[in-house]
Amino acid sequence: MAFFTAITAAVRDLHPAYFAMVMATGIVSIAAHLLQMRMLASALAWLNLVAFAILWLLTLARLFYHRSRVFADLIDHNRGVGFFTMVAASCVLGSQCLLVLENSPLALLLWLLGIVLWVVLTYTIFTALTVKENKPALAAGIHGGWLIAVVATQSVSNLGTLLAPQFATYQPILFFTLSMWLWGGMLYIWMISLIFYRYAFFPMAPSDLTPPYWINMGAVAISTLAGTSLMLNASDWPFLQGLFPFLQGFTLFFWATGTWWIPMLVILGVWRHFYKGFKLTYDPLYWGAVFPLGMYTVATFQLAKAIDLEFLFFIPRYFFYIALFAWLVTFAGLIHNVLRALLELRLQHAASR
Repeated sequence: MAFFTAITAAVRDLHPAYFAMVMATGIVSIAAHLLQMRMLASALAWLNLVAFAILWLLTLARLFYHRSRVFADLIDHNRGVGFFTMVAASCVLGSQCLLVLENSPLALLLWLLGIVLWVVLTYTIFTALTVKENKPALAAGIHGGWLIAVVATQSVSNLGTLLAPQFATYQPILFFTLSMWLWGGMLYIWMISLIFYRYAFFPMAPSDLTPPYWINMGAVAISTLAGTSLMLNASDWPFLQGLFPFLQGFTLFFWATGTWWIPMLVILGVWRHFYKGFKLTYDPLYWGAVFPLGMYTVATFQLAKAIDLEFLFFIPRYFFYIALFAWLVTFAGLIHNVLRALLELRLQHAASR
């Protein structure tokens, strides 16, 4: 009885951004694969397939039983952008299937799902936020989670580029992924300008610095990864060869921006939890902080490979363990949270008898 009550509560209260768990698990798995930790990479890949399936079941159940809550989330400035984790999760899992599990048909299916979700969510969410009459002030409405829209866009670009060689006519695929990469870069510039403005000119409470602010870095890290994928495939298409200096410069620009963000976000985290004493407890939004750590690891590895910068390889070799530790702590928090919820429901049930 307690189990079904817990499932009902999980469906009702499911955060739209919970698919960040799949994003985080997928990118840590890919990082392990690149660093030759094949058993760990494979174990995380199978775990991720299970997590993806469970989250979709909960999401579909929520859409069926709590449609009004889903609609309210879609048009909410704080929660609506969380739906973009569905796009990114599909494409990161697709990359994981392609690279780790070597299952290209499943990777292609997940890429197509990601494209459909990207189109539907992009024009639904941003149209709704534009035309709604009651809107929050900038300080209350904008946060790092908005950059998940950038992550979603770049994840579509990256997986499409990885899949392109499997198509008989791959130039249109590469043109599409190049266009998505450019669009994602422009979207980052728009959004980070507003976020930085909110940082500098509005008061910040510890509760305002939610974990998705790490997407400030994660969005440019995945932009770096998508750029390196295009660079590594440039030799297959003369058009991309002609753009190689541009690809190289902008990809390095994204990587340098992401690197700048890391100390800043660490300092703000210390200020939030140690100086201000904000309690550190499990929140599904913390998966949005794990993902950028794994993505920076993978992006730096691929950047060093794409432009032959051997001295950069030391970063992913050590940064991976930071990402893995963050994943383990967050996963332990999830398990503890689930067990505690089940125990509380059992106690409530026993008390009511």
